[in-house]
Amino acid sequence: MMARTDRHCRYLLRQVSARTLLYSEMIHANAVLRGDTARLLAFAEAEHPVGLQLGGAEPDALARAAEVGQAFGYDEINLNVGCPSPRVRKGRFGAALMETPGLVADCARAMIRAVDVPVTVKCRIGIDGRGSYEDLRAFVETVATAGVQSFAVHARIAVLDGLSPAENREIPPLRYDAVYRLKQELQMLEVVINGGVASLDEADAHLELVDGAMIGRAAYADPAMLRAADRRIFGGPARAEPSRHDIARAMLPYVRRMCADGVPLHHVTRHMLGLFAGQPGGRSWRRALGEGSHRPGAGGEVIEEALTLVPERTSPLDVGLRDAARVRQDRATAHAP
Repeated sequence: MMARTDRHCRYLLRQVSARTLLYSEMIHANAVLRGDTARLLAFAEAEHPVGLQLGGAEPDALARAAEVGQAFGYDEINLNVGCPSPRVRKGRFGAALMETPGLVADCARAMIRAVDVPVTVKCRIGIDGRGSYEDLRAFVETVATAGVQSFAVHARIAVLDGLSPAENREIPPLRYDAVYRLKQELQMLEVVINGGVASLDEADAHLELVDGAMIGRAAYADPAMLRAADRRIFGGPARAEPSRHDIARAMLPYVRRMCADGVPLHHVTRHMLGLFAGQPGGRSWRRALGEGSHRPGAGGEVIEEALTLVPERTSPLDVGLRDAARVRQDRATAHAP
């Protein structure tokens, strides 16, 4: 989710679901320590719960970066041991670290000692040459000795030589059974499944066998798909879900604040392009945002204008509740003396 789950994207997603745990992009520990830390780590209070995902391979640097993340208020620090990009491979972090479970354990141990918030690990089920279930279990058990209690496992191996990051998301086959087995055999650990989860229905099915499910690119492409997550996944009240129009309007105060602070509008609206995915007028919405957000001085009016191009419809839950009320009224009328 590099170049996707920045603070603006997370703020949008929080308008859709109040309880889903959101993550930052992977940020290298050295960037946190030596770069523009405020720009990289700042986020709105409304984004909670939110986790900071770090990359790196030096225990001391990761520990200090984790301390910085905790000071900024992140609820969790996640060590990424699953990214297969060439830049990551060249730096010998991300998925390449699965070759050295002991080093990952050292990194995690240093991070755990440095912070009070949970330290978690995101990994693949393996890498080329180390793709068996036995390799996965040995890796997880080694890292767990450092005190890590929660693992998010992408159910594909990462092919470090010969496949691009995009190909690594598609070509290696999904092996959900390996993640299920890991949870079954290591009951004391929290196991979150990742990879190819494209809907809340699929997430629900996985939750029969593991502790959590990550939805990445599918939620970015159609953020509104998460509208029912609070009710279906977290057991919240059956309240009316926000419509896509509601979500867009909820972004307007945030957009105005960001623009007042000098943030170009398109930095925010690029994450909103999929808000009307598959809906009548969705193409007009994308075009209006794409073109209008680059105008000099563009602000919230671009979103308001784009909304006029999309027919406003009631959300499915609203319809269901209204239909149920109408049925009750019809029954009452039918039985009235």
